[in-house]
Amino acid sequence: MALFVPGGTFFTILLISRLLESSLLNAEMKEGEILPPTIQRLMKGYNKYLRPFFDNGPVTVGMSLDIASIDTISEINMDYTATIFLRQRWTDERLVFEGNKSLSLDGRLVELLWVPDTFIVDSKKSFLHDITVENRLIRIFPNGTVLYALRITTTVACNMDLTKYPMDKQTCTLQLESWGYNINDVMFYWTRGNESVSGLDTLQLAQYTVEDHYTSVSEAIYETGRYPRLVFHFELKRSILYFILETYVPSSLLVVLSWVSFWISLSSVPARICIGVTTVLTMTTLMMGARTSLPNANCFIKAIDVYLGICFSFIFGALIEYAVAHFCTLTHPDTHMLMYAHQMHDFDDEINGIVTTISTHSRAKRRKEPAATPSQAPASTELTVSPSSPSGSEPKPEASPPEPTNWCLTILGTLRKILRLISCCHVENPHHIDNYSRVTFPLSFVIVNLLYWTYYLYF
Repeated sequence: MALFVPGGTFFTILLISRLLESSLLNAEMKEGEILPPTIQRLMKGYNKYLRPFFDNGPVTVGMSLDIASIDTISEINMDYTATIFLRQRWTDERLVFEGNKSLSLDGRLVELLWVPDTFIVDSKKSFLHDITVENRLIRIFPNGTVLYALRITTTVACNMDLTKYPMDKQTCTLQLESWGYNINDVMFYWTRGNESVSGLDTLQLAQYTVEDHYTSVSEAIYETGRYPRLVFHFELKRSILYFILETYVPSSLLVVLSWVSFWISLSSVPARICIGVTTVLTMTTLMMGARTSLPNANCFIKAIDVYLGICFSFIFGALIEYAVAHFCTLTHPDTHMLMYAHQMHDFDDEINGIVTTISTHSRAKRRKEPAATPSQAPASTELTVSPSSPSGSEPKPEASPPEPTNWCLTILGTLRKILRLISCCHVENPHHIDNYSRVTFPLSFVIVNLLYWTYYLYF
């Protein structure tokens, strides 16, 4: 047994040495020796660290995009996540070969060629798909044109103006730029203008619809130089139907619910307080829920915040209205006594009318009678004089006072108008407050809604 241990060890060492020797031999082999003959001829003398036309001006790179999907659009982070197919075309005179067919190479052979150092400017994070292999495409045409395609998922920043949220329109961009080569080395251009970007027409988004998109070419100026840049603009319009069903309709119904208290008696204190407090708390919860998916930035006063504030003001105003009406019932006489006073006033008016009628008949009879007894004359005279006087007992003045001046008349007229306005604002019966509120609250809410929707939809 002792003899076999050294033999087994020697055999293992010999096997390991053979494997190491073969791996070293494979590592020392040139890359061109494992390529097909056509590619070997192209790669002979090719230097991937030098760009095409190194001494003959800049190389032009044409680009096109295919938007596969826009996964999420976040208002909190102000960015969007999209999956795109980026295609780049350029001509390399070192890759010209004879034939009429293009060569499609494995994506892993991209390490042998020069490719543009294109990057996404506002990208927060990006990754290249690698299932089952890296999603790359390399195709070489006989005239030396190279097609290089990538499948990328990227999260790009998008500055949003949320002042009209949720009736807003956002314009986001996707900017492609060269990292190291300036405009003297590389020039970018869109291969087909605005039609260089496809896929948006059939794109389905959760809350948005793509209204417009276009491309542009610009330059980025930094301290290190001027670099080529391609910009893709697309305009997104938010769908408001979800927010109408989720926020606007419930908040409006809460306002209408707060008006129910106007038809409840002032003496039903628990019922009216319960409606007022419940609607206020429910509206507060609705306001907090509507702001959870939005950035907590003080600079943004959004349209939905304005509407929720309006609804909260009307609901709170309905609660304050009951407090005012209930306070007026404590400071004014009892309602039953007030009604009794009105009835007595009407009764006095009827009595005065009857007395006036009787006096009129008595004067007519007295005119027909030729003579009257001395004892009856004073009585009839007293009976007829007292009702005929408009004030009841005011004696007729003997001499008229001097006429006031014009400025006195003006002051008296102004004071009379002011007192008349004050008397109009005075509420004799606290129950009239509810009657006024039944009209003023719905009417003012309708007017405010018209102003709100007109401003945010058309301005």
